[in-house]
Amino acid sequence: MREQPPGERIKNYDEVPYGYSPEEAVFEAERCLQCKNPKCIEGCPVEIDIKGFIKFIAEKKFKEGVTLLKEKNILPAICGRVCPQEEQCEIKCIVGIKNEPVAIGRLERFLADWERENEEIKIPSIPKSTGKKVAIVGAGPAGITVAADLVRLGHKVDMFEALHKPGGVLVYGIPEFRLPKAIVFKEIDFLIQMGVRLFTDSVIGMIKSIDELLNEYNAVFLGTGAGLPWFLEVPGENLNGIYSANEYLTRANLMKAYLFPKYKTPIIRGKRVATVGGGNVAMDCARTALRLGAEKSIIVYRRSRTEMPARDEEIHHAEEEGIIFKFLSNPAAFHGDKNNWVNEVECVQMKLGEPDDSGRRRPVPIPDANFRIAIDVGIIAIGNSPNPLVPSTTPDIKTGKWGNIITDPATCKTSKPGVFAGGDVATGAATVILAMGAGKIAARGMHEYLMNET
Repeated sequence: MREQPPGERIKNYDEVPYGYSPEEAVFEAERCLQCKNPKCIEGCPVEIDIKGFIKFIAEKKFKEGVTLLKEKNILPAICGRVCPQEEQCEIKCIVGIKNEPVAIGRLERFLADWERENEEIKIPSIPKSTGKKVAIVGAGPAGITVAADLVRLGHKVDMFEALHKPGGVLVYGIPEFRLPKAIVFKEIDFLIQMGVRLFTDSVIGMIKSIDELLNEYNAVFLGTGAGLPWFLEVPGENLNGIYSANEYLTRANLMKAYLFPKYKTPIIRGKRVATVGGGNVAMDCARTALRLGAEKSIIVYRRSRTEMPARDEEIHHAEEEGIIFKFLSNPAAFHGDKNNWVNEVECVQMKLGEPDDSGRRRPVPIPDANFRIAIDVGIIAIGNSPNPLVPSTTPDIKTGKWGNIITDPATCKTSKPGVFAGGDVATGAATVILAMGAGKIAARGMHEYLMNET
C-alpha cells in the first residue's frame, strides 16, 4: 500500500498509509482463490464472511461488499487499520503458503473508506422493540460491538462513557497518524443513528453503582477496558519527566497536545525520549515523541526484535522513521538532576535464556553489564491492568488476581446476575478485534438472558 515517505510523515500527524484506489483494491481482491473451505474466516474473531466481501470487491460491487462486511463488523474502517490480521485471518490464507497472503485488512479498510467517501452509509432497519433495556459501561470496541448487536435485535441500549469522547482506546490511545479520529467518530455516529443513546462524562462506579443501573435496566455490560498502567518499580521512576504510556498518549491524542498551539494541553516535548516496552503501545509512544519534536526517540526492550509483540508493520514504520532500538536492555533505575528532572536511564544488558510461559525466550541479566542513556523524557509502556473502579465498587463481582473480571467464556456472564463483561476488563490488555469478538459473544449471551428473563 502506498504511504507517506518517512521524512515527511514524522513532521505531521496525517495517516501514514494512503489506502487502496479502486483499481488497486480490485487487483488485490483478484488474488483471492475463493477457497471452498476458507480458513481465513476461522481466524476472524468476529466471523466476517471474508471470502464473500473480497469476491464483491473483485466484481467491483463495492456497495454489496460493505453491506456484507458490516453484517458482522460494526467498525470495519477501524479494524482494517489497527487489527493484527497477519496473526489472525491472513496467517491462514492459502495464497500465503507460497506468496504474500491476500491483504484482507487493507481490503476491509478500502470498503469502509469507499462507503464513507461516497456517502453510501445506510442505517439498517431495526426490529420492533422487545421492551428490554440494556446499559453498557464503556464506549470502547467491546461496548460498541455489544451495543450494535443488541440494538439490531430490538433492545433499547444506553451507553455510558467516562471520558468526554466515545471510543475508548481508539481515541485516547491510538495516535492520529495510525487511526484518524474522524473515522472513529463517524463509525460511532452510525451506532447512534441506529438508536443507541450515548452519555459521556459518566463515570459509572461514582455517579451510579452497578446495582443502581440494575434497578433501571434489565442487563448491564461492562467494557471498561484496561486503564491501570503498570510500572517498572525501579529507583527514580517517580522523577519529573517520566510518564505512563496511558497518560502520554491521552495527552497527545484525546487532549490533542499534538495540535499545539490550538490546543494548549501540557506535555513535555523532550529532545531525547526513551520508551520502555516492545508492543504496539510502545511503538505509538516512540513515534508520537518524534512528531512532538524529539531529536532521538529510543525504544528500550528487554528481549530481541524477534520476540517483540508489536505488529510487524508498526515496527517497520518505526524503523523507517528513525526510531533507535536498544534490544536486550532493561531499565534498572532512572537518574535525575538536582531539581528531580530525569536525565538518564540506567539499563542492564540482557541475554535470552529458556522460553517462559509466553513461549518467548526469557531475558536474563548479564552481571556487571550496566550502561546509561541520556534522556529528558521517559515513557513506561509495559502493559496495563483492567480498570479497577467498577470491581472495587461492586464487591459481589468476582475478579482474578490481576484485577480482571471473571466471566464465562461462552456467554461473558459475570458472577453477578444480569451483569456481563468483555474485552480488556476481562482478559487484560489485548487487541481491538479480540475485544470486539468478546462483544459479539456477550451480545449473544445477553440476548438469550433478556429473552428468557421472567
